[in-house]
Amino acid sequence: MAEPSLAADRPTAPAGSAPVRRDPGSVAIAAVASVLAVIVGLMVLIWLVLFITKGRFLKPTFEKFASRATERQVRVAGEFQLYFNPIDIKFVADGLTVSNPAWAPRPDFFASKHIETRVRTFPLIFGKRRAEFLVLDGGQVDAEWDARRRNTWTFGDPNVKGKPFQWPVIERAIVTGTQARYVDPQLQIVTDVKVDTIRAGGTTITDNRINFTGDGTLRGKRFVMNGGILSPNSTVTFGRTKLVLHAQSGPTLLDLNGVLPAATQIQGSDLNLTVRGPNLRLLFDFLGVAVPDTRRYRFNSKLTKAGGEWRFTRLGGFFGDSDLAGKMTISLPNDRVLIVADIASKSVDMIDVGPFVGYSPARLDAQGKSGTITRVNGTPRLLPDAPLRADALSVFDAKVDYKVTRIRADNLPISDVALKLDLDRGLLKLSPLTMNFSGGALSSDIVIDSRQKPVFTDYDIRLATTPMGKLLKGFGVEESGTTGAVRARVKMSGRGDTVHDSLAASNGRIAIVLPKGTFWTRNIQLAEFDVGTFVQKMFQDKLKKPVEINCGLIGFTVRNGIAAADPILIDTEKNVMTATGGFSFKDESLDIRFRADAKKFSVFSGQSPVGINGHFAAPGIQIITPELLARGGAAVALGLVASPVGAVLAFVDPGDAKSAACGPVLAGARAGAQKTVDGDARKDVGNGKAGSGAKKERKKFLGIF
Repeated sequence: MAEPSLAADRPTAPAGSAPVRRDPGSVAIAAVASVLAVIVGLMVLIWLVLFITKGRFLKPTFEKFASRATERQVRVAGEFQLYFNPIDIKFVADGLTVSNPAWAPRPDFFASKHIETRVRTFPLIFGKRRAEFLVLDGGQVDAEWDARRRNTWTFGDPNVKGKPFQWPVIERAIVTGTQARYVDPQLQIVTDVKVDTIRAGGTTITDNRINFTGDGTLRGKRFVMNGGILSPNSTVTFGRTKLVLHAQSGPTLLDLNGVLPAATQIQGSDLNLTVRGPNLRLLFDFLGVAVPDTRRYRFNSKLTKAGGEWRFTRLGGFFGDSDLAGKMTISLPNDRVLIVADIASKSVDMIDVGPFVGYSPARLDAQGKSGTITRVNGTPRLLPDAPLRADALSVFDAKVDYKVTRIRADNLPISDVALKLDLDRGLLKLSPLTMNFSGGALSSDIVIDSRQKPVFTDYDIRLATTPMGKLLKGFGVEESGTTGAVRARVKMSGRGDTVHDSLAASNGRIAIVLPKGTFWTRNIQLAEFDVGTFVQKMFQDKLKKPVEINCGLIGFTVRNGIAAADPILIDTEKNVMTATGGFSFKDESLDIRFRADAKKFSVFSGQSPVGINGHFAAPGIQIITPELLARGGAAVALGLVASPVGAVLAFVDPGDAKSAACGPVLAGARAGAQKTVDGDARKDVGNGKAGSGAKKERKKFLGIF
């Protein structure tokens, strides 16, 4: 029997039909779908493996790659988990340690008994560190800088310059038994902060306050602090954080309260700051910033951090009996503290100005203006002798604008003070310093160069024409009838670390010019000591008749701290007043002898010098001089030999004084340029050389008028 043919069983295509072809697009889609299915399957498989095993088998791999990436030793002593839960990364480790770089004194940067966190996966892909929650128990953090500005939290090459710490954003946290240590040799700070246990149930913290305590040293000065977070349930849900902090170092107290954008975010904070204490210098010492001593102070301000600046706004308070308001920023460009301030005072007590030039605030507080006087070897001393803090001036920079509406001072009406202060690496410029001084404009430029040893100070102080009556009103001079004026300039420089030492070694010139004007007779006549005229006018009740001043100059040449009259010459309607001698910045002694020669005949004229002696802090007037006693002896002799009328002859002034040429006087010229009204050189004025201690050679000084 024949076998059936296989060909006969095959289906035959209908007549005229085309062969079946596959669509290339469908094939490609199917291939991609297959690949994606494989990838998703692998990811699900990996996720499933990690989820089931909790990634415990990755512990050696984690230690290896983490150590390589950070260039530190990363170890996990106990339980370890690393997996996706469900899409965010879950990490658990017991006994986790991260070593410090070799230069750090402590072995570990971070250590903990237990840490558990879940990190947002997608933000991490885009470089943002954001944790959904953090559980930390027994954490120890050692955050340190070294002198080369390396730090323990900048991973990688241990020799690269450290980067600022970037806080990760943590939405919820449970922390127990955790302590952080921070060290910065540049700021000279060492501090330890301990966080109390935070108890939480789900996303709710059962306590209404999270407390922390700490202590440490800042520039060698110990401080303690404590505080708390008052909004823990807002904090753990990534909300705004209310913070309170109290810190104390000796008598200096600081209180801080306000709101942080998040528990680990300072940028954009809204804080209220209050500081108080007996001396503002003690507060700024924490920053290594040199400010003058002050009396007791209290200041409030708003505080926030913006970029690299700490901004103190709405600043207000007082120091001593003076007010202060304005704003200030503190930053660290190029790792140097920079203070920029715009501040003002409505009213400043003169006693509170004293510490700014070196007077003791404690003495001023206890004794008032008499606290400016000290005794050295039994001699009263007025010039302050507190050393300038030159070393502190070299470690920070400052730009300060300061304005004062009024300074309260006995006998000295001062207002509208404006000061621009610029400090650049130890070079301090107080320029310009302007004020309204008794109706006149006083301006000055003072440069203090602490880069030089000893400190070099240059003084240039100028007083524009000022009404004499207003200037001396507080000393008993009445303005009515006094039309005289004064203008002055002090141009000196010296070396010394205190105001006293600087002036004691100074060189330069002091000149006070009196233009034409009138003064009350009762004030002028005593200085001239024309006894006959003074007594006569006193009995005739004409003591207040004004006396004409034609021109006057009180000039001193200063050499090595010794000021010699150069010249003192005052030309009045009836007299020519001259003086010799001078004073010393070294021991603050005075030795000036005034003489008034009459232009007209006068009886009972003393015809002898009036001495100004003593010291800056305790000046004296010597009216009964040896010359006057000698003339009195001559009068007695004449009275005995001739008659009582003859005794009067010893006190007769023939009135032959030559009027001064006012041109050189008003120009502030030195003694050698002074002339009489007839053009003759004057022989009766000081020559600019001190009677003792002055150099014999004559030095040429710049003219200043």
